Amino acid sequence: MPSKNKKPQVSDLSALLKGLNEAGVEFVLVGGVAAVAQGAPVTTFDLDIVHRQTDENIEKLMKFLKSIDAYQRRPDDKVIEPDERDLKGKGHVLLTTRFGPLDVLAVIEKGRGFEELLTDTVEIEFQGFKVYVLSLEIIVALKRESKDPKDQYRLQILEETLRRMKEINKD
Repeated sequence: MPSKNKKPQVSDLSALLKGLNEAGVEFVLVGGVAAVAQGAPVTTFDLDIVHRQTDENIEKLMKFLKSIDAYQRRPDDKVIEPDERDLKGKGHVLLTTRFGPLDVLAVIEKGRGFEELLTDTVEIEFQGFKVYVLSLEIIVALKRESKDPKDQYRLQILEETLRRMKEINKD
Protein backbone atom coordinates (compact mmCIF):
# COMPACT_ATOMS: atom_id res chain seq x y z
CA MET A 1 0.00 0.00 0.00
CA PRO A 2 1.34 3.45 -0.86
CA SER A 3 2.51 5.74 1.89
CA LYS A 4 1.53 9.38 2.09
CA ASN A 5 5.22 10.03 2.71
CA LYS A 6 5.84 9.18 -0.95
CA LYS A 7 4.09 12.25 -2.36
CA PRO A 8 5.78 13.41 -5.53
CA GLN A 9 8.11 16.35 -5.04
CA VAL A 10 7.47 17.59 -8.59
CA SER A 11 4.56 16.68 -10.84
CA ASP A 12 5.43 14.98 -14.11
CA LEU A 13 2.12 15.23 -15.94
CA SER A 14 3.73 14.18 -19.21
CA ALA A 15 4.80 10.91 -17.56
CA LEU A 16 1.19 10.34 -16.51
CA LEU A 17 -0.04 11.03 -20.03
CA LYS A 18 2.60 8.80 -21.58
CA GLY A 19 1.86 6.01 -19.09
CA LEU A 20 -1.88 6.12 -19.78
CA ASN A 21 -1.18 5.83 -23.52
CA GLU A 22 1.35 3.02 -23.10
CA ALA A 23 -1.17 1.15 -20.94
CA GLY A 24 -3.73 1.42 -23.75
CA VAL A 25 -6.25 3.33 -21.62
CA GLU A 26 -8.96 5.08 -23.64
CA PHE A 27 -9.63 8.59 -22.35
CA VAL A 28 -10.33 12.19 -23.27
CA LEU A 29 -7.98 14.78 -21.84
CA VAL A 30 -9.97 17.60 -20.24
CA GLY A 31 -9.17 20.48 -17.89
CA GLY A 32 -6.09 22.66 -17.73
CA VAL A 33 -3.71 20.35 -19.58
CA ALA A 34 -6.22 20.10 -22.44
CA ALA A 35 -6.19 23.89 -22.71
CA VAL A 36 -2.39 24.04 -22.48
CA ALA A 37 -2.10 21.41 -25.23
CA GLN A 38 -4.00 23.81 -27.49
CA GLY A 39 -1.83 26.81 -26.72
CA ALA A 40 -3.48 28.37 -23.67
CA PRO A 41 -0.93 30.05 -21.37
CA VAL A 42 -2.35 28.71 -18.10
CA THR A 43 -0.79 26.78 -15.25
CA THR A 44 -2.17 23.51 -13.98
CA PHE A 45 -0.96 21.03 -11.44
CA ASP A 46 -3.04 17.95 -12.22
CA LEU A 47 -4.08 15.82 -15.15
CA ASP A 48 -7.83 15.51 -15.72
CA ILE A 49 -9.22 12.70 -17.86
CA VAL A 50 -12.62 11.27 -18.68
CA HIS A 51 -12.19 7.53 -19.20
CA ARG A 52 -14.19 5.11 -21.33
CA GLN A 53 -16.19 3.04 -18.86
CA THR A 54 -15.93 -0.40 -20.43
CA ASP A 55 -14.78 -3.37 -18.37
CA GLU A 56 -11.70 -3.81 -20.55
CA ASN A 57 -10.69 -0.14 -20.29
CA ILE A 58 -11.28 -0.03 -16.54
CA GLU A 59 -9.09 -3.12 -16.17
CA LYS A 60 -6.27 -1.38 -18.10
CA LEU A 61 -6.74 1.78 -16.04
CA MET A 62 -6.66 -0.14 -12.76
CA LYS A 63 -3.45 -1.90 -13.76
CA PHE A 64 -1.89 1.45 -14.66
CA LEU A 65 -3.04 3.08 -11.40
CA LYS A 66 -1.48 0.27 -9.37
CA SER A 67 1.79 0.68 -11.29
CA ILE A 68 2.01 4.36 -10.30
CA ASP A 69 1.03 3.85 -6.63
CA ALA A 70 -2.23 5.77 -6.96
CA TYR A 71 -4.34 6.54 -3.91
CA GLN A 72 -7.25 8.86 -3.26
CA ARG A 73 -6.54 12.45 -2.25
CA ARG A 74 -8.22 13.05 1.07
CA PRO A 75 -8.13 15.70 3.80
CA ASP A 76 -7.20 13.07 6.40
CA ASP A 77 -4.23 10.68 6.50
CA LYS A 78 -6.22 7.64 5.43
CA VAL A 79 -4.73 5.93 2.37
CA ILE A 80 -7.37 4.43 0.11
CA GLU A 81 -6.42 2.82 -3.17
CA PRO A 82 -8.91 3.15 -6.04
CA ASP A 83 -10.97 0.13 -6.99
CA GLU A 84 -13.07 -0.84 -9.98
CA ARG A 85 -16.29 0.33 -8.32
CA ASP A 86 -14.84 3.85 -8.11
CA LEU A 87 -14.11 3.83 -11.85
CA LYS A 88 -17.49 2.37 -12.82
CA GLY A 89 -19.43 5.04 -10.96
CA LYS A 90 -20.48 8.47 -12.19
CA GLY A 91 -18.28 10.51 -9.89
CA HIS A 92 -14.74 11.81 -9.79
CA VAL A 93 -11.79 9.85 -8.44
CA LEU A 94 -9.14 12.33 -7.31
CA LEU A 95 -5.79 10.59 -7.00
CA THR A 96 -2.25 11.20 -5.89
CA THR A 97 0.35 9.22 -7.82
CA ARG A 98 4.12 9.07 -7.83
CA PHE A 99 3.98 11.36 -10.89
CA GLY A 100 1.55 13.88 -9.41
CA PRO A 101 -2.21 14.41 -9.18
CA LEU A 102 -4.51 12.55 -11.57
CA ASP A 103 -8.24 13.23 -11.63
CA VAL A 104 -10.18 10.37 -13.23
CA LEU A 105 -13.65 11.59 -14.12
CA ALA A 106 -16.61 9.53 -15.28
CA VAL A 107 -18.40 12.61 -16.59
CA ILE A 108 -17.97 16.36 -16.79
CA GLU A 109 -20.57 19.12 -16.94
CA LYS A 110 -24.02 18.17 -18.22
CA GLY A 111 -23.28 14.50 -17.51
CA ARG A 112 -21.10 14.13 -20.58
CA GLY A 113 -18.94 11.02 -20.52
CA PHE A 114 -16.32 9.62 -22.86
CA GLU A 115 -18.68 8.70 -25.69
CA GLU A 116 -20.46 12.07 -25.65
CA LEU A 117 -17.17 13.99 -25.56
CA LEU A 118 -15.49 12.22 -28.47
CA THR A 119 -17.24 14.37 -31.08
CA ASP A 120 -15.90 17.49 -29.33
CA THR A 121 -12.24 16.50 -29.31
CA VAL A 122 -9.18 17.24 -31.35
CA GLU A 123 -6.43 14.68 -31.80
CA ILE A 124 -3.03 15.84 -30.68
CA GLU A 125 0.22 13.96 -31.20
CA PHE A 126 2.12 13.45 -27.94
CA GLN A 127 5.37 11.49 -27.78
CA GLY A 128 4.31 9.26 -30.65
CA PHE A 129 0.75 8.76 -29.37
CA LYS A 130 -2.52 10.29 -30.49
CA VAL A 131 -4.41 11.84 -27.58
CA TYR A 132 -8.07 12.87 -27.66
CA VAL A 133 -8.22 16.38 -26.19
CA LEU A 134 -11.43 18.27 -25.43
CA SER A 135 -11.53 21.15 -27.91
CA LEU A 136 -10.74 24.62 -26.68
CA GLU A 137 -14.12 25.84 -27.97
CA ILE A 138 -15.92 23.37 -25.69
CA ILE A 139 -13.63 24.17 -22.75
CA VAL A 140 -14.47 27.88 -23.18
CA ALA A 141 -18.20 27.14 -23.44
CA LEU A 142 -18.06 25.10 -20.21
CA LYS A 143 -16.11 27.80 -18.37
CA ARG A 144 -18.66 30.43 -19.46
CA GLU A 145 -21.36 28.46 -17.65
CA SER A 146 -19.27 27.76 -14.55
CA LYS A 147 -19.79 29.61 -11.28
CA ASP A 148 -16.33 28.63 -9.99
CA PRO A 149 -14.19 31.78 -9.49
CA LYS A 150 -11.10 29.95 -10.76
CA ASP A 151 -12.92 29.10 -14.00
CA GLN A 152 -14.09 32.69 -14.39
CA TYR A 153 -10.56 33.97 -13.86
CA ARG A 154 -9.17 31.67 -16.57
CA LEU A 155 -12.03 32.35 -18.96
CA GLN A 156 -10.54 35.57 -20.36
CA ILE A 157 -7.24 33.85 -21.09
CA LEU A 158 -8.97 30.90 -22.76
CA GLU A 159 -11.22 33.15 -24.83
CA GLU A 160 -8.23 35.16 -26.05
CA THR A 161 -6.34 31.98 -26.93
CA LEU A 162 -9.35 30.73 -28.89
CA ARG A 163 -9.70 34.07 -30.68
CA ARG A 164 -6.03 33.99 -31.70
CA MET A 165 -6.30 30.38 -32.87
CA LYS A 166 -9.21 31.31 -35.12
CA GLU A 167 -7.26 34.28 -36.51
CA ILE A 168 -4.26 32.09 -37.31
CA ASN A 169 -6.44 29.45 -38.96
CA LYS A 170 -8.05 32.12 -41.21
CA ASP A 171 -4.68 33.00 -42.72
